[in-house]
Amino acid sequence: MEKNTSARFASYAPVAYKSFPGALNAFFENELPALGGSRIRMTVVNAISAMVAKFFPETTHLQPGQTPWVTVSADAKGAYGKRIQDTTLVPVVLDLVQDVDAGERAMGKKVRDVKKEAAARLCNQAYEQGGCMTAAEIAVLLKTSASTIGKYIAEFEREHEVVLPRRGTIHDMGPTLTHKKIIIEKLFVKQETVQQVIRETCHSARAIERYITSFKQILMCHRKQMTLEETAFAVHKTTRLVQEYLDIIEAYKEKGYIMDRLMEYEVKMETAEEFYEPYYNTHRR
Repeated sequence: MEKNTSARFASYAPVAYKSFPGALNAFFENELPALGGSRIRMTVVNAISAMVAKFFPETTHLQPGQTPWVTVSADAKGAYGKRIQDTTLVPVVLDLVQDVDAGERAMGKKVRDVKKEAAARLCNQAYEQGGCMTAAEIAVLLKTSASTIGKYIAEFEREHEVVLPRRGTIHDMGPTLTHKKIIIEKLFVKQETVQQVIRETCHSARAIERYITSFKQILMCHRKQMTLEETAFAVHKTTRLVQEYLDIIEAYKEKGYIMDRLMEYEVKMETAEEFYEPYYNTHRR
């Protein structure tokens, strides 16, 4: 019995070894012997194999018009000066072309509008899969410039009163004035609840709280007629960031909003029952 078992092992074990993990293990054993023994090698091999499976999905799973892409994780911590090499990346699958695109072009839809909707779609699809795109990435995919994508996104956000989930908004990086303006307007002018704004803008509760605090602090300084530099020093913000909020305040003043009322307005929080009401309505039978 033992003889038969040994014979089978001798015959079939090499076949099982003829795989990507087996080839990788052989490469490490022959070319990088200092890496360690078989146990360490297999740990590294398994980790690399898992990454390959994650970042290189089978093309048979892709539909026509889809493309795999690698982008920054939405859960990654954004920080000024942080290198992309130190940032967590995730693979996503994006609908670069949709079935309706050709039909809409045949019906006279402008290329600009098709690309604007595509830019919004790529932002949303990447975020749904745990990633967050930049304008530069979308520009590469849509064969245009990052500045053009920025205009598309700004227009889409104004037209639909939403904040598209992208790196500038998720990680609060870059001069993305639009999302600050939309969030403040939803909270202070339209008087939506914090939870509503979180759902509609893909921002965390902490980020929303930061906007509320900053807006009220800068509005108070503005009412006291403090200069830009004095305000920045008082609220511990950069002059660029303070100026963004001041621009929003001036825009509201031009529309006739009374600043004192905005200052006195208390942001609303939903109760647990109100927060889960959309879920209950969806799942009621």
